[in-house]
Amino acid sequence: MLYMIIESFKNGDPVPVYRRFPDRGRLAPDGLTYVSSWVTADIAKCYQLMECENRDLLGQWMANWNDLVDFQVVPVITSAQAVERLGSRL
Repeated sequence: MLYMIIESFKNGDPVPVYRRFPDRGRLAPDGLTYVSSWVTADIAKCYQLMECENRDLLGQWMANWNDLVDFQVVPVITSAQAVERLGSRL
């Protein structure tokens, strides 16, 4: 399953996240895969696409960062999967 993770940096400050990452890495448990990420031009939010079969893995990962980031989790599907689900309605 794919998840779009919307991260808002606490206190609007991305610096602590960018300091921790080089030292400790993504801190993702086995089974949680980073796909890609984008950061808003004002560096206030990060959008990460993550993949896993067990939703609990996201919770474990977010626990490693929740002192620095507020998270919103949105399950997503690909455009191709959306077309497939729409099937005969198209």
